[in-house]
This record gives sequence, structure tokens and C-alpha cells, in this order.
Amino acid sequence: MSKNIIITGTSRGIGFELVHLFANEGHNVLALSRNAQPINNLHFENITSIAFDLCEKEDYKKVEDFIKKEWEQVDVLINNAGMLLNKPFSETTFEDFEQVYKTNVFGVSEMIRVVLPFMKKDSHVVTISSMGGIQGSVKFPGLAAYSSSKGAVITLTELLAEEYKETGPQFNALALGAVQTEMLKEAFPDYQAPTTALEMASYIHDFAHNGNKYYNGKVLQVSNSTP
Repeated sequence: MSKNIIITGTSRGIGFELVHLFANEGHNVLALSRNAQPINNLHFENITSIAFDLCEKEDYKKVEDFIKKEWEQVDVLINNAGMLLNKPFSETTFEDFEQVYKTNVFGVSEMIRVVLPFMKKDSHVVTISSMGGIQGSVKFPGLAAYSSSKGAVITLTELLAEEYKETGPQFNALALGAVQTEMLKEAFPDYQAPTTALEMASYIHDFAHNGNKYYNGKVLQVSNSTP
């Protein structure tokens, strides 16, 4: 039975791979990214691509209108879009922090709030966090804004799972280790990650389908490297 799936940050990397893993199974996918072009180039009848910016309040109305008109319900929401800033803390401005949090925290919160009324008891919200957001994990200089924002969405996930435990949906977060994506390369040009975008997307894909049978309000650490 086909599901209705929303994925943010789909123009490249993990999000791009996720869209096609679900679409190839016959599921309906709403692909949201600031640049809708890469997805538009692929002619899948079950992929709808909308140019969408998590920081633009008006863009959420587009998502709401689409769901009401085309789907009526949402089975899976994957909050994958993120902004990675690598900058010494002393040079990280108020505006830098604001921009990272707008995308990584406020955008996730607002997306969930907009989609929630269309979700069922057994729907699943999966938020992509980072190992850097795990308390006690190894931390890296330059990632004050990014890693702290990823810690925030882990706590948000726990709170929402508690608030909606009677009615659903289920909320879980995946704290990813390093994945070889364009975003990682831009922030750390010399680093080679042990996991490809497709490998990680395959794991997230399976978890989005089935993880909420076993987990709710949990953060799973998905990393094969130490740290």
C-alpha cells in the first residue's frame, strides 16, 4: 500500500537519494528544497517537487495547500534539511546563529506543526540530527551553532513524543555520524567520510517505514566511526 511521504532538503545528498528510494517503491513523495530543479528533471509521476525555504513563513502554506488538495493525509515526514556552519565561535555572529537555528530548529518545528493535523496515529516523524548534538559525544571546534541546534531537535523530539503519545504520530531522531555529502565537503573539504549518502539514505528509508513500531521519543546514534 502506497504511503504519502514528505522529505525536506531534497536537492542533493541524503534527501535526494531518499526521494528516489521511496518513489521507486511506488510511494507518493513531496520533495521540498530551496532548489526544486534537480528533482524536477526526473520524471516520476509520484514525485511532486516544490521550491521551499524553511525560513520563509509563506512557503509553509504551499505545503498545507498541497496536502489538503492532493493527499489529505501524511504517513511519513522526514526533516532532513539542514544548514552546516563551520566557523570559529569568536567569529560566529548573532545572525549566523539565527540563520542556523531558523533552518535546523525553527524550520523543523514549524514543518511538524503544519503537517501534524494530517498525520495518523501510526504516522512517523523522523528528524535528522547529528552525533554532534548528543551530550557526551566528541565535539569539534567551529560547530557551536550547528551542533547545538542538532541537540535542540533531539530534545524537541522527546517532548513531542510525550505530548502526542496518546494520539500519535510517533517522533524519533537519528543522530548521524559523518556522511560523504556536498554539505560535509563544503564545511570540511579535506575530510573523507566512511559512509555514502545512498548508504545512509537506505538506513533512514527503512527506519522511516518501520522504526516507529519499536521506538518513540528516541534518538538513535547512526555512526560507524569513533568519534
